[in-house]
Amino acid sequence: MNMNKSIVTGAAGFIGSHLVEALLKQGQQVIGIDEFNSYYDPALKRKNIVHLHNNPNFELIEEDVQFVDWQRLLSDVDVVYHQAAQAGVRASWGKGFRSYTERNISATQILLEAAKDAKHLKRLVFASTSSIYGDAETLPTHEGICPAPVSPYGITKLAAERLCGLYYKNFGVPFVALRYFTVYGPRQRPDMAFHKFFKAVIENEAIPVYGDGEQTRDFTYISDAVAANLAAAEAPGAIGHIINIGGGSRAVLSDVLNMMEEIVEQPIKRQHIERAMGDARHTGADITKAKQLLGWQPQISLREGLTQEWQWVKELYQLGVSS
Repeated sequence: MNMNKSIVTGAAGFIGSHLVEALLKQGQQVIGIDEFNSYYDPALKRKNIVHLHNNPNFELIEEDVQFVDWQRLLSDVDVVYHQAAQAGVRASWGKGFRSYTERNISATQILLEAAKDAKHLKRLVFASTSSIYGDAETLPTHEGICPAPVSPYGITKLAAERLCGLYYKNFGVPFVALRYFTVYGPRQRPDMAFHKFFKAVIENEAIPVYGDGEQTRDFTYISDAVAANLAAAEAPGAIGHIINIGGGSRAVLSDVLNMMEEIVEQPIKRQHIERAMGDARHTGADITKAKQLLGWQPQISLREGLTQEWQWVKELYQLGVSS
């Protein structure tokens, strides 16, 4: 398939910016859409893509996904990678919930509505999340498990994923949903654990550990997440499927902290705080489907990935970027 033109929503974000880079490296034309909202410092997002502005194949649209002219944009686009979302489990309670319904559900519905009339569109890759599983009783968790989110965030992502399914069934919108399991690496959002942990090391502060530190997570390195997106855009048998993307390195948080100590070569102070509402206790991906349908499997070990993220965090904060 000769893919030549793609749209990436959330293009200045953590995963989006890496994806734009990878597509440009392939020689594609890329339209990035990002509204640079203030969920975290927009300066960090601008820094994520500053090096791409001079690329003649890249066009950045600074606008809310809900208000762009999708009909015009989709007239000659092959693939849409829909990465834009209101992220974060803990911030999804209370007054903030409305931004989750708008940015995760409404925005996705508007995109799907336009996609159903886009004759040229070959694939819509939707960024979903392991938060949909909640406290899954089966570990590792496969895609057939009944979703049971434990956070309002997870509820909105599940609704968006289900909308993709409806538009596929009724109008043939060629979606693939990727359920990411904790993606990490350079450019990781500042509200995410590893970024917070490494930053705390630099600032010589204690790391906040929710609960007892014995929770497990399946961690996925950023380059593996990007490779999964590229595979999902091309794999012929993937349309209409929901696919787990996990790092193959499920780890106990306290063990990860020990590994981090080895990487930063100093002891890490830990401060145990109350378990957070909406956090799943354990996550673990069964990636059989990704292997079968996408020919994908993770390549980067947790130690290697953490080392890369540490290098990036050191540069970020030594160069005096605002926190």
